Parts: sequence; C-alpha cells; structure tokens
Amino acid sequence: MAVLNCTPDSFSDGGLWSGDDAVEHARACVRAGATIIDVGGESTRPGAARIDAHEQVRRTQGVIRALAGWLRAEGRHDVAISIDTTLAAVARAAIDAGASIINDVSACSEDAELAPLAAAEGAGLVLMHRVLDPTHDRWSHEHRASLVSGDVVEAVAAALAARVAEVSARGVPVQSIAIDPGLGFGKTVQENLALVAGTAAFVATGHPVLVGASRKSFIGAITGEPDPARRVAGSVALHLEAATRGAHLLRVHDVAEHVQALATWRAVRALA
Repeated sequence: MAVLNCTPDSFSDGGLWSGDDAVEHARACVRAGATIIDVGGESTRPGAARIDAHEQVRRTQGVIRALAGWLRAEGRHDVAISIDTTLAAVARAAIDAGASIINDVSACSEDAELAPLAAAEGAGLVLMHRVLDPTHDRWSHEHRASLVSGDVVEAVAAALAARVAEVSARGVPVQSIAIDPGLGFGKTVQENLALVAGTAAFVATGHPVLVGASRKSFIGAITGEPDPARRVAGSVALHLEAATRGAHLLRVHDVAEHVQALATWRAVRALA
C-alpha cells in the first residue's frame, strides 16, 4: 500500500503531492509494484490541525478520479485505491471517484455514518487502533509512560476486536474488514516494537493485518535519524519483521525499496 498524502503538513512528505504531481507519483508507485494507493487529505501526525470534509474532498477527489481513469485505461484491475479518512462525506466522494477501500484511523469511532456507507457500497474497511487523536497525540519518543493498560499486544487486539464487532453490527461483512495495530498512535517506542513483534496475534484473528511503520518517529528514536525521509532502511527492516509474522499489507512511502526487499525475502523463504 503506497502512501499518497495530498496534504501540506504530513510529517514526512507534506506539500509534495497535489493535483497532477500526486497522480504522477501514484502512477510511479504502481509501476514500482504497489497494489493499493492510499490517498489522504488530512495529516494524522501528532499535533496536526483537523481538516473539514469539504477541504479533504477538494484535495483528494480529483486525484482519485484521475488515477482511477488511468488504472482503467492501463487495464490495471489488480490495483485498488483507498481513501484515508475518518469522515463519511469524504469517503463517499472518494468512492464516487473510484476508491474501493476506506482506511479509517479512528476505526469508525468518529463518524457513525462511515460503517453503514462501507456496508452499502461493499467497500473494504481498514480499522486502526489509536490511543489519542492527532490533536492530542505526541511523537512516540515523547510518550515517557504507557497510555495502554496491561500488555500492549493483548490490549490493542482486544480493542480492535471490539471495533470489528461494532462495525460488523452496522452491516459491514467481517470478510471486508482489515485491522491495523496503529504504530505510533499514542504508543511508546517500546510498545511500537512490541506490536511489530506481536503481529502474529493480530493475524490469528483471521482478518488481513495492515502494518504501517514507514518513516515513523520511533524509527528515528531507535536509530538517531531525525529526517523521516532517511528512515527507509529502518522502515524496510520493521516491515520485513511484520511480514515474517504474517502481515498481509504494508503501508509504505518507499515502494521500490520495499518491493525489492520483499522479492529477496521471498526467494530465501522459498528455499527454507
């Protein structure tokens, strides 16, 4: 899953992708091997300002429509578009433009209309765990004490199970739901590492598991690298660990590097 932030304030690539540039970047990601393009119009970094539905639609709908048209013209029916939003109105506009997956970092807790929309449209739905919303969150290395009670893997798995139950009660088929432990969202550095190490526990639920460590601050805390764009190697290492433990989806900024790493990883595993 390639990250396409159509935002001016994302933590790593804010301001880089909008309009035609965003569409061309998405095409490059597809050519590099991405099979999902995740388009977002609101930054979810710690401290980010909330963006209303109208502005999110303005940033994302035209990009999605153009990308969907290009995918059809290229015969790339193996590539899907997701919309990264917590708001049903934004998801509605994205689906109208060609998206087929909703990636909600609030796990459908912010907008009661989002789950029924996913159900009515037959859209895939990613439910992510978070402890704090972006307005109140901090970078992982700034969380000195845990905000999660008990074992972090068990707590996050239980919270996601509750959200799956709630969303399925609103009509979303369980087979349409993927889960994401939400690396970085209100977790300490060590808790993020524990969630990667505990990926198998999420896989055991039977839902596809999405892991998104790409360029995040806890990699910087481990490696001492302050520049998110220079955390590619750390991102690849964590994602390979998650893949080894059964993760199905990797949300990344650097598609070509991950595709190469996964191809080599698979070649070795084929001989094991």
